[in-house]
Amino acid sequence: MATFSSHPDLPEILENLLEDDVHTLFLKADCPPRTKAGGIGNLRLADVEGADDGGWDTLRLESLQEEILTLVDENRDRSDCFLEIDRKGCQVIQLGDLRISCAWPPFADAREITIVRPVAKLSLGDYEIDPKLISRLSDHHRGVFICGRPGSGKTTLAQAIAEYLDEDVGAMVKTMEAPRDLQLANRITQYAPLEGDLEKTAEIIFLVRPDFVIFDEVRRARDFEIFADVRLAGVGLLGVTHANSALEAIQRLIGKVELGLVSQVLDTILHVESGQIQQILELRMTVKPPSGMQEELARPVIEVVEFPSGKVTHEMFAFGSEIAVVPVDGVSSRNGVSPVAALARDQLVKKIRDWVGVSCGVKITGTNSAEIYAPKGVVSTLIGKGGENIRDLQDELGGMKLSVSSFAEMPDDVHVPVEDHYETLERRARDSKAWEYSKRGRKSKRRKR
Repeated sequence: MATFSSHPDLPEILENLLEDDVHTLFLKADCPPRTKAGGIGNLRLADVEGADDGGWDTLRLESLQEEILTLVDENRDRSDCFLEIDRKGCQVIQLGDLRISCAWPPFADAREITIVRPVAKLSLGDYEIDPKLISRLSDHHRGVFICGRPGSGKTTLAQAIAEYLDEDVGAMVKTMEAPRDLQLANRITQYAPLEGDLEKTAEIIFLVRPDFVIFDEVRRARDFEIFADVRLAGVGLLGVTHANSALEAIQRLIGKVELGLVSQVLDTILHVESGQIQQILELRMTVKPPSGMQEELARPVIEVVEFPSGKVTHEMFAFGSEIAVVPVDGVSSRNGVSPVAALARDQLVKKIRDWVGVSCGVKITGTNSAEIYAPKGVVSTLIGKGGENIRDLQDELGGMKLSVSSFAEMPDDVHVPVEDHYETLERRARDSKAWEYSKRGRKSKRRKR
């Protein structure tokens, strides 16, 4: 396993460029070397003074890459020196605590070498963490996300949690990484994608019976699905993902996992900035009416709760054909409409447009009521025989009371959404095709013949 600040001696020119506070070294043909230096969350990109000797051409970088590959062969006795990825136009090399990415045409427009190394290794005790969170993490049968921007310290925190669970809690910890660059104790096994597929890695992980798995770099839709599969199998799981906020990390999971399973897959989200935990959220499943809806319209609702205060900040629930994520702190939208009411308005406009083929205006007239303004010719269609159609819409929108009027009665402050021309043509083509292949359409054709 890679050990912090330990690697075979690099060619002298590279060692000179990798000063103590350098996190990343960028080398590209016909460009001066650049570095990112500083502490976690405070990295600065700058040209290396005095290093632009005019000799950073393609041949020099190719020679450096060959020397690095030679070091891998010479250090085959070390478990932290290996060729991680070898593809046409790209190689990723792990050399001790260094991750070295090499790219060349046709994959890149010019040959380049990027060397990344950790600038800090911390333990969980180095963070200012509430004892309640440490107790929560000690229960390693959980689904946890660590999220943040690149360079914010996500991986450093993941390493600290992994070693805490291994050393202090006594849990069997494994990792799934692509590439494998976490700096962990030797007894924590790090797995790469098996035959290029992390799903196959997950199948093997079940056989070695870990208590907790670190899933580094959860990015693609398939990664979130694998995360859910491993978690639902009963294994504790910590995923590292890129997101601007804890709420965005939750939203990235929505759609990949059924709503009713979200809180079982993920129950704790840690948002990291500048190497510190800035926000902690937990997810709780309950059955109740969403805020702003009538009592008889109770449904499964996932509450997003601040930890450890217990304050509910958002609710997630099925609303029509979509999953709604709305704040519950009482803050109104720009037009003085509650988030649930604004969601109902947008959903109502969309449903009517899909149903009758025209856009309409909607005005929220109360906490649980709205007025629909439509062309005179479709008013009766919207209402339906004995009000049947409008009642169905009311039920689908959580019991919101609806009334229908014509455009002639529409106030000046209500606007009809403008349809995209190509979207209109596509919908009309789809609707006409559906009619052609429906039973009613075929009967009409037979009568004509």
